[in-house]
Amino acid sequence: MGLLPDEAKVLRPPGIVNRNSVWFGLCGWATAMLHNSLNRRPALKAGVHRQALFITVGWFIGYHLTKYENYKYATLDRDMNEYIRLHPDEFPEKEPKTFAEIVEPFHPIR
Repeated sequence: MGLLPDEAKVLRPPGIVNRNSVWFGLCGWATAMLHNSLNRRPALKAGVHRQALFITVGWFIGYHLTKYENYKYATLDRDMNEYIRLHPDEFPEKEPKTFAEIVEPFHPIR
């Protein structure tokens, strides 16, 4: 089962490049840079394999956090729409307004 229940499998998977993946990938790279600096090694040149590993792990964590985030928002939307469907008297339909009714009249000053 893991982090997500089986009903989350019907959701569309997030894109490979998303906000969380990029952020956590950069945090992983910064962690490798900080580790190199604390051990008095050249920050960019030492341990490139470790930098790639930390970026990959961060990207993986960010991707799966995005999947979890999408699942949570989908369940909230489902519950909200179900509530609206069961209680139509609390959510009456509003009559649509035209654009002229929304915008104030324009009087140019010359």
